[in-house]
Amino acid sequence: MTDLVERLVADELWVLFRRVVPPTEVKRPQGGGRRRAGDREALAAIVFVATSGCTWRQLPPVFGPCWQTVYRRFAQWSRDRVWGRLHRVILDELGAPGDLDWSRCAIDSVSVRAAKGPLTGPNPTDRGKMGSKIHLLTDRNGLPLSLGVSGANMHDSKGLEPLVRGIPPIRSRRGPRRRKPAKLHADKGYDYDHLRRWLRQRGIRHRIARRGIESSHRLGRHRWVVERTVTWLAGCRRLHRRYERKAEHFLAFVGIAAALIVNRRLNTARMDRTDGAP
Repeated sequence: MTDLVERLVADELWVLFRRVVPPTEVKRPQGGGRRRAGDREALAAIVFVATSGCTWRQLPPVFGPCWQTVYRRFAQWSRDRVWGRLHRVILDELGAPGDLDWSRCAIDSVSVRAAKGPLTGPNPTDRGKMGSKIHLLTDRNGLPLSLGVSGANMHDSKGLEPLVRGIPPIRSRRGPRRRKPAKLHADKGYDYDHLRRWLRQRGIRHRIARRGIESSHRLGRHRWVVERTVTWLAGCRRLHRRYERKAEHFLAFVGIAAALIVNRRLNTARMDRTDGAP
């Protein structure tokens, strides 16, 4: 069990997670009662649910805490926005040595089927079946910088401004924290003059395909990275279909997937720097 927990939650990820998780509240100052389940074991179980796609009731007992405890911990951390803070902390670790490339960013969205709950709507590309849409903005290497969730019937163009505003201030190698790209690439779903004006007012150059004028093939030379990130998100099997009734829980799984993606890049960057050290 210890090996499984350490494989799902490595020591480096656990150190970063402890920086963002709220302190444990002692409900029985007088002592006694059952020992509280460990946060690392609960986090490993949550990562297992996110990556495997199993239901909470199907959670294997090898992690230690029961599935009810793991779900309560997940719900509490989701209310405390732990996953978004974890994503931002890992981005800071990448941005400080200059491992984030802000020169060309890309934006896109992907729809998934959903049952019921807020932030769902009829998907116009799936015969009107109910669904939700994941919006994401990535750097030049495809690392997710900003994410959001909406109903599947929301137009992609309406997600551009919230995503750009939602980029957190991230540490940079030199100078102050950074929170806007130098250039933004987008497909024809974002072909609106008011979006171009909005980006220019914020000093962001844009490359948005124009409907009926140009093909998307040339733009795909730089936009393919966000399509690859969509595939990376699909590695979190819990996102193949939305089962969560609460929108904050579905957004939490999106945040977990993004944190795992950037954490893999962080581990690779650390290994490269270690191998290159004299």
